[in-house]
Amino acid sequence: MPAITRELLMYRYRRLNEARSAAKESGYKGAMFPWQSGSNGREESQVIHLNPQSGRWLPDNTYLQRHISSAVAYNVWNYYQATEDMDFLSYHGAELLLDIAQFWSTIATLNKDTGRYEILHVVGPDEYHTEYPDSDEIGLNNNAYTNVLAVWVIQKALQLKEVIDDSRFEELLTKLHLTPDDLTRWEEISRRMYVPFLEDTKIIAQFDGYDQLQEFDWDTYKAKYGEAMRLDRILESEGDNVNKYKASKQADVLMLFYLFSSEELLSIFKQLDYDFKPESIPDNIAYYEQRTSHGSTLSKIVHAWVLARSDRKRSWANFEMALMSDLEDIQGGTTAEGIHLGAMAGTVDLVQRAYTGLEIRDDVLWLNPVLPDEMPCLNLQLRYRGHWLQLNITTRKMIITFDKGWSKEVKIGVQGEIYTFRTGDQKEFDIQR
Repeated sequence: MPAITRELLMYRYRRLNEARSAAKESGYKGAMFPWQSGSNGREESQVIHLNPQSGRWLPDNTYLQRHISSAVAYNVWNYYQATEDMDFLSYHGAELLLDIAQFWSTIATLNKDTGRYEILHVVGPDEYHTEYPDSDEIGLNNNAYTNVLAVWVIQKALQLKEVIDDSRFEELLTKLHLTPDDLTRWEEISRRMYVPFLEDTKIIAQFDGYDQLQEFDWDTYKAKYGEAMRLDRILESEGDNVNKYKASKQADVLMLFYLFSSEELLSIFKQLDYDFKPESIPDNIAYYEQRTSHGSTLSKIVHAWVLARSDRKRSWANFEMALMSDLEDIQGGTTAEGIHLGAMAGTVDLVQRAYTGLEIRDDVLWLNPVLPDEMPCLNLQLRYRGHWLQLNITTRKMIITFDKGWSKEVKIGVQGEIYTFRTGDQKEFDIQR
């Protein structure tokens, strides 16, 4: 639904001035989008919240989730990749990307001891960890997801020079007061950003100091409260603090494997000069899966996605739980307050993209389907760059039918091979499981 997507992105563009003001008020340049926003684009995130378990009002620092700005940029770029809407990219999307890249370049600071750039005092997607134990400062340092996404945004902003007209690119640099020194700094950050790892492992650390936290007694608490639990509220009501433990509300590091294919993620780590291998990905998934409470319905979406290829049965179990989350009220009383629309959309996305292996990379629409055993066939239509594609997938075969569209042809990749499709083409492929 590209028209709807474009309007959602225009909501962000029309509130760009508010995002610029927010960045300026916090001492940064560029655009810093709010974690929670009303119709006018202001930051509306609560600064205290009620814990119904204890009846106490507590500080809420989750507004420090600066990664929301990267989500806006990610959606801009992926909309362009799916539609080739050059008009939107040139006159709206590029400005968003450049301003968000400028924000990341000014919130990042150079650590002269290590020679790498860092991003300090933020909160990651996990949301449980908002400060270090026994610290007076709020936020965490070098959330891996935040740092990697900042690099990706800067990479795409620099890539715009090769995509949009030279005159438009120069016009935007002038409008946004971006200098050659700014672009040089962007290049440096995109190659020298710090990403923490657990010592002597290939496990990406959720943030600096994560390895110093205590392991949590999962068995005792799951037996008492079930799997999907708001551990932060439970522990606070007991006089404890979730910030002390290796325990996450929802996916954080694993969001990297949710948003990026292994090829794209490995290219980012290679540019940063980190020796991260594809075989390390299952170890990272296993490590954090054991330390997640699934205190949000969105967590099941991400876990279903990242397990889709390595463990189809567990992927399907997570998918089913996300699908039934409101009907069965798995969060324990939240359905009465409102449905989880993000989780609903996520289940559709799992079918359309995760189980089809859909990815747009290097101007190629890649398909690499792996259906769960419980889903013996899948038939759907996709809109891609003005064309309708009909996919008919079973556990053994995939048929792609290419209908008439705006462009003469597009490139579709299947299992490592690239094929050119034109109007009326139909191709059948054997699926390797």
